[in-house]
Amino acid sequence: MLKVGLTGGIGAGKSEVSRLLVACGAVLIDADRIARDVVAPGTPGLASVVEAFGEEILAADGSLDRPRLGAIVFADAERLAVLNSIVHPLVGARSRELEEAAAEDAVVIHDVPLLTENGLAPLYDLVIVVDAAPETQLDRLVRLRGMTEEDARARMAAQATREQRREIADIVIDNDVPLETLEQRVKDVWAELVRRSQASRPASAE
Repeated sequence: MLKVGLTGGIGAGKSEVSRLLVACGAVLIDADRIARDVVAPGTPGLASVVEAFGEEILAADGSLDRPRLGAIVFADAERLAVLNSIVHPLVGARSRELEEAAAEDAVVIHDVPLLTENGLAPLYDLVIVVDAAPETQLDRLVRLRGMTEEDARARMAAQATREQRREIADIVIDNDVPLETLEQRVKDVWAELVRRSQASRPASAE
């Protein structure tokens, strides 16, 4: 099994790269999706978040009001740390379960938005960083996600810098390119991941 960490700044296009890798045959473990699952209604995770932040972070249907919680934690590093201390261990445990369920020869892609910020690179055999210029990220966040420019800049500023991400990268995928170019780059990276996966497997006994 080859364990790959995939990360990139908000708006860099990491989701598109993960989709293309899955199309090639990767097993995807999406930390963001797991982070939503572990605080779904009725979970111990949600109960812990409500205990820490109060019932005002719940929507009318009893689910987590993510925009409201986000507005609280992105403006306060201490409260963000409290949220992370609840959610991260739950995400880690679920990620390990999913990884253990994958085939022995699988290439497992861990899509982890805050991989750089949380110093998680050592957990993986290699790290792929999806890279885009800050102006590209800003344009995508405003144009495609409907964020205000102020909100988009604040989200970007709360993450690691472009240089910090590139520093931990074993492979960088440039996503300031047309989709066809990106697709070919991902196919080339996939071939490299398969080669590394096969090279890391012990030879079978004769």
